[in-house]
Amino acid sequence: MGSALLAGALAGAAGQSLAQEPLRSFTIVGDAIPEPVTGQRGDPARGRAIVTNRQVGLCLLCHSGPFPEERLQGSLAPDLAGAGGRWSEGQLRLRIVDSSRLNPDTIMPPYYRTEGLHRVAANFRGKPVLTAEQIEDVVAFLTTLRD
Repeated sequence: MGSALLAGALAGAAGQSLAQEPLRSFTIVGDAIPEPVTGQRGDPARGRAIVTNRQVGLCLLCHSGPFPEERLQGSLAPDLAGAGGRWSEGQLRLRIVDSSRLNPDTIMPPYYRTEGLHRVAANFRGKPVLTAEQIEDVVAFLTTLRD
């Protein structure tokens, strides 16, 4: 499934978390977005809740990780265990915001992009899957995963 189609599906499933505000600007430096999109770091506890929530982050559809309480975890994408040791905060941020900037053939949907997507339901067009605050919360959580 292409990333744009997957993004549309995720937007439909995660409709409650869709932002109503315009996207905030950010600067990409190399393979990272070094500064928080919101201007401040997120909360790791809220980030964990987003990652494990099948109605908001939907991360475990493709990823697995150190979540023993979650029965069904994906196997299509890298294990999230140790993500904070493999990638910097800025690298994680870019992968979540729009992984296609690093790999145009990725199946990971852009969680903070609204343009260039296909097959998005009309009521979800122009809205990112996650808010800027949610992006920062997920990044804050993933940076804690060092093992």
